[in-house]
Amino acid sequence: MCAAKAARAISLTEARRLFHSLAHAPALVLAVSGGPDSTALLVLAARWRRARKCGPKLFAATVDHGLRPQSKHEARAVSRLARELEVPHRTLRWTGEKPRTGIQEAARAARYRLLADFAHARGADHILTAHTLDDQAETVLMRMCRGSGMAGLGGMRKVTPLWPSLRSERAAGRPIRAGGVLLVRPLIGISKARLIATLRREKIVFSEDASNRDPRFARTRLREMMAALAGEGLDARRLVTFARRLRRADAALETAADNAAKAVSQWPWSMEGPIIFERDEFFDLPAELGLRLLGRAVGHVGDEGPVELGKLERLYETLVRGNRAAGEGMRSTLAGAVVSMGEKGLTVDRAPPRRRQSAPQSFNHRSREAPASARKRAATKRKIKKKGDSAGRRLAEGRLGLRLYRGRTRLAPARHRNRLAAYRRP
Repeated sequence: MCAAKAARAISLTEARRLFHSLAHAPALVLAVSGGPDSTALLVLAARWRRARKCGPKLFAATVDHGLRPQSKHEARAVSRLARELEVPHRTLRWTGEKPRTGIQEAARAARYRLLADFAHARGADHILTAHTLDDQAETVLMRMCRGSGMAGLGGMRKVTPLWPSLRSERAAGRPIRAGGVLLVRPLIGISKARLIATLRREKIVFSEDASNRDPRFARTRLREMMAALAGEGLDARRLVTFARRLRRADAALETAADNAAKAVSQWPWSMEGPIIFERDEFFDLPAELGLRLLGRAVGHVGDEGPVELGKLERLYETLVRGNRAAGEGMRSTLAGAVVSMGEKGLTVDRAPPRRRQSAPQSFNHRSREAPASARKRAATKRKIKKKGDSAGRRLAEGRLGLRLYRGRTRLAPARHRNRLAAYRRP
């Protein structure tokens, strides 16, 4: 609270700089939940647009996830504020069954899906969210805890395609119209304290989501740690600076990987055939570039989504060891791609469709029982056993009928099969 009082409110001149790159867009969708960050986004965007003679049309959208009883009241409060600011508003509702676990991830995917559909209906190519500098710092910490690589530790980008954010929705088979829609975070370099100071200057009320203080969620627990980290010198700005430097290094490595791909493989890569790297040239590359090229190739031909960095690193290390041992015929699958190493080339191709594994068929006395119809047919052909008969004698005289079944059927006991072989006539 003290930080908010000491923070400086955002001026109209600064707001113009924040939204300048969006001046020529046909329409903008503002994602507004009613919290301080998104409320400030709505206010600043409306002030900026009002100061311009021409520019994009603004639309505000609130997603009601139906997870809290207060969400309806918050959506109505946003609607009233948007009306005062002369910005059309719409409440989008997440309906249907909610998962019991991973609720935050599921809610996020549903939120972006609803926003993408709304943007498409309004002819908007940009969805603006109110992620702040504090959110960026928390994201970097979360990804650090999860063992992310350089790209992940670079944090959230200011502008990103929305399509990758809807991966789980696409996997669930839900129709999504998000092609070409960009997710824009104009406030990513602004602290939450400054946004609150801006709302207080304008005497605008906002709501507080109680789930943001729920310790069951990892982001909440990390947020509570931020004060202690700041006391040691690792505050939000230091974390954001760290992320920015990693993004800069990552961009340089991506450029180097582009050049390496042209040098060690046939470029551009085909959308149909396999990707083949020259073996000696590939393994002469620095490990980071080889790893990136391998990940790109697997992602290019595979069909199981993004490649997990840990699995990719293990595969690359296995290939390096195999190359040192002059190994050939190595073959491994990852994320829907098959990677094989030959005498002169490293090939990455699409993995064949997985076969459905049938139940193992056994020829012992514990095999599965036959269907009723099969048992009935077998019973009609089986001769009546005479007193004192042995199975071998009955078999030799043709009075023992044995039926063997596979799959969900009953098979003859092993001892009967042995006798069948012994008494089979030439």
